[in-house]
Amino acid sequence: MRTLAKISSISFLLFLGWEYSAAQANNTQVQTQPTPAQNNASQPSVLSPNQPLDGAYKPEDRFVHRVVPPANIREADVMWQTRIWRIIDTREKINQQLYYPEQQNGNRISLFKLLKDALLEGEISAYAFNPVDWDDCERVRLTKTDVLAQLSTTDTVTDENGNPHVITNEITADKVRGYMIKEDWIFEKQRSVLDPRILWLCPRIVTINKNTGKEDDNSPPTSLFWINFAEIRPLLAKTPVFNQQNDAEWRTFDDIFWKRQFNSTIVQQSNIFNRSIPSYLKGIDALMKSDEMHDKIAAVEHDMWQY
Repeated sequence: MRTLAKISSISFLLFLGWEYSAAQANNTQVQTQPTPAQNNASQPSVLSPNQPLDGAYKPEDRFVHRVVPPANIREADVMWQTRIWRIIDTREKINQQLYYPEQQNGNRISLFKLLKDALLEGEISAYAFNPVDWDDCERVRLTKTDVLAQLSTTDTVTDENGNPHVITNEITADKVRGYMIKEDWIFEKQRSVLDPRILWLCPRIVTINKNTGKEDDNSPPTSLFWINFAEIRPLLAKTPVFNQQNDAEWRTFDDIFWKRQFNSTIVQQSNIFNRSIPSYLKGIDALMKSDEMHDKIAAVEHDMWQY
C-alpha cells in the first residue's frame, strides 16, 4: 500500500513538472513575437508605461456603472398615488452640477450636452412638449429634423448692401435654465414606502426676444421636448459629475437623480382642473403653494402608520 502511494506521488510530481515546462515554452514563444505596441513604438501610446502619473495614485475606471433597476411594483400593492411636475432651476447652487461645464472638460460634460449628442446620434428619442397638457408626453415622437429645429434658432441680419441673410444659431449648454420633471409618487404596501419614480425629463432654455435678439427676462424659460428617463439612465450612469465637497468621491448623473440630490419646485400636481400653479398664482404665493403640496405628500407616508 505504501509502495502504491509513493508511485502515485512520484507520478503527480512528474506531471506538474511537465506542465511547468510547457508553460515556460509558451511564454518564451509569446515574448519572441512582436506586439502591436512594439510595432507602433514610434507612435505615442496612451497606455505607455513611461507616461507620468498625474496624481498620487492610479485611478480606476469608476464610471462603468450598472444601472440598478427599480423595485417591481404590482398594481394591487399600490395604496396611494399622485403625479407631480417639478422644475429644477440650474441657477441654484445645489443644481449647478447639472449645468456645468458649459464646454466639455476632459471626461466631464454637461447634462444638456449629453442629451443633445445622444439625440443627434439617434441613441435616444424625443417627444413633443404640449404646453396645454403637460401629461401628454408620448403621443408625438419627434424626428431628427424636428429635434434639430428645436436645438437651433434663426436670426435675420442685413448686410451693408441691404440684403437680408438668415443665420442659424446653435443652442448650447449655457442657454439652459433648468429641467422639468414628470414623476409619480407611490405608496407601496409590500415595502411600506413612499416611492418616487421619475418618468420624463424636459430641458428648458432661455426665451429669446424676437425684437431685441436677447434673453427676455420677463418671460419664463421655453420647454423643448420630453425625454423618457428610463431610456437615458444607461447614459447617465456612465457620465461623471463633479463633487464640490470631495474629489475622491465622484458620482454620476444617475446618482444625482436616483438619490434626489437636487432642489426643485413643484409646479403641478394631478388635479381635476388639470391646471398648473403658475396659471393661477405668482411669486411668493406660488412658492407657498408648492411647499404646501410637498408637505401634504410627506404627510401621506406619515399617516399610513399608527402610533
